Amino acid sequence: MASHRKSRPTGPRVAGIRTPALATAALTSVALLSQTANATPSDDRPTLEEVEKKVDDLYRQAGSATEKYNAAKEKTSKQRKKVDTLLDDVAQRTQKLNDAREELGSFASAQYRTGASVPETATLLLADSPQDYFDQNQLMNRLTGRQKTAVDDYVTQQSETMKKRREATESLRTLTDSQTDLKTAKSTVQKKLATARELLSELTAEEKARLAAIEKKKQQEAARKAAELAKQQAAQEEAERRRREEAAEQESGSGSSPGSGGTGSSESGSSTPGTSNGTKAEKAIAFARAQIGKPYVWGATGPGSYDCSGLTQAAWKAADVTLPRVTYDQVNAGTTVSVSQAQPGDLVFFYDDISHVGLYIGDGMMIHAPKPGAYVREESIFYDGESSIHSVVRPA
Repeated sequence: MASHRKSRPTGPRVAGIRTPALATAALTSVALLSQTANATPSDDRPTLEEVEKKVDDLYRQAGSATEKYNAAKEKTSKQRKKVDTLLDDVAQRTQKLNDAREELGSFASAQYRTGASVPETATLLLADSPQDYFDQNQLMNRLTGRQKTAVDDYVTQQSETMKKRREATESLRTLTDSQTDLKTAKSTVQKKLATARELLSELTAEEKARLAAIEKKKQQEAARKAAELAKQQAAQEEAERRRREEAAEQESGSGSSPGSGGTGSSESGSSTPGTSNGTKAEKAIAFARAQIGKPYVWGATGPGSYDCSGLTQAAWKAADVTLPRVTYDQVNAGTTVSVSQAQPGDLVFFYDDISHVGLYIGDGMMIHAPKPGAYVREESIFYDGESSIHSVVRPA
């Protein structure tokens, strides 16, 4: 008897799959999975160097936005005080205007009780522009001396009150604009920092270790440049000391005088610590050094945390010198000198947008509040390369 079963296909069997088409599909899938498992990271994923550059750029942009935030915050604070003062003034003048209006009203009431016919006084109290009413109706010619004084006072008070109200309205508008700028700068800082944190969080442990090695290498190069600057400055100071000694010897007429060298040394020291400015610089540095280890917090001015310009402002305040709040104002608060002429206490500014500042302490080093996630520390002024230095300013 013939079997009713269908004949089996003659194609190859792969893992229990009996059709050539399915077998081919299975082999293709296995190959793709194998390739995926052994594949290198996607070409779309940024390299470590790109991540480092992007993070540095984001921190720099955040620093720039921080200074804009600081400026907007300071402007908003000043504008709010101005508005409060104007509103107080308007309230006081409004009270005086009401008093003047009541006095005029008392005259109108008295005239009504006595039967006098001077309706203009009552109409005056309802007029939008008393002076126009007086000019048109010649009311002043029919008022007594006391009434004229009251009218004059009323007109003056109304004019001054209206003027102050306009000033207050304009100041309120300016305050609103400042508050908008403040919110915009704050939002920008937060977005830049959030993006930087996200990029860093995606790094593997190995990549983070490599990033730390790159940073260490940069610090070593910065330290080398700082040592070169310190050597250069020491040579300049030695040359200046010898020049002063020679000048002192020539002036005294005795090249072998044992006291001449001492005089030169004393004069040499007068350009740094020992002078009034040098003593202030020492105080500023001492204050900054006491803040080492405190966290960088954008917008902070101490005492528990600082941003870069908040630290330099606080340091010089400790030396009784008032600096502006933000970097691009601080850069104009003194005399600009070359990097090779930098002295302890000078302000070192960075980047084309002047978005960072540190306090120079000598030997190519500074104390600064670097960036979010870092702490106030001593570091080479070449920490981000020599080209990043914008200028050096000696506070006035």
